[in-house]
Amino acid sequence: MKTNPNTSRSFAQIESHYQIEKRLAERLKKSTARERKYLYTQLYDELYQKVPDHPQIIRSISSDIQNWIVNQRLLLLNRFLTPQTHYLELGVGDCSLALEVARKVKQVYAVDVSREITKTLQFPDNFEFILSDGCSVDVPKNSIDIAYSHQLMEHLHPEDALVQLQNIYHALAPNGIYICITPNRLSGPHDISKHFDEVATGFHLKEYTVTELREMFLEAGFRQVFWIKNKPRIYFKIPLNGLTNTCVKIAETLLEFCPYFLRKSVANTPLLFRGMTVIGVK
Repeated sequence: MKTNPNTSRSFAQIESHYQIEKRLAERLKKSTARERKYLYTQLYDELYQKVPDHPQIIRSISSDIQNWIVNQRLLLLNRFLTPQTHYLELGVGDCSLALEVARKVKQVYAVDVSREITKTLQFPDNFEFILSDGCSVDVPKNSIDIAYSHQLMEHLHPEDALVQLQNIYHALAPNGIYICITPNRLSGPHDISKHFDEVATGFHLKEYTVTELREMFLEAGFRQVFWIKNKPRIYFKIPLNGLTNTCVKIAETLLEFCPYFLRKSVANTPLLFRGMTVIGVK
């Protein structure tokens, strides 16, 4: 399947981005745990260097786009931030959100596998940028009140996802929370390969379902897991306990058996499975 999406980039640019990212992603998928200690940083730096029109780079130089994205994400985060908060963000990209949060909280730790986009930025005194190998979360243990990631989990090698989640858990203070926002596989793919493939083949190394994410959170040690639906005028919090998780699992299983176009259309309904916001409580 090939489509020419409604975007300022030409189809040739999108296809070039796709071919580059798919090739780099294959290297990550086939790599060993030892190789991935340096490959995440190396391959993401290479992607940004070879794809100068990458959406993250374009966003980083457009203040209007940055401000819109930051305001959208603060709709949820502002419910939890206080002046005493120690905040950890993983996969910070251009750091625009983390820098805005730094104005509201006591301390920000910004973790990413690449400094390519942020290498010219100056950070405030309460802001620390930490380069990660993809699994490590090098902050003081039991110190973080709110950990947050947006479109990160799907970028991790499946063997690394649980390891990083356990490291986030250990970084959290008692009763600390991890807000994890990631696309649902049933409405995907959601990376550059969405224009060409029915399953993610770019840097989304694995896209998850709500059920799979809950199981991973519990395995990492989180005592409670919630599924959040957050819109400008809508906010509700669903505890993923035995009953509700069974209902979600049935719905996701039924969608798995649907033809691709039907599954994607139904799952993309805003209040169903377009994306997932899952909160784990330590």
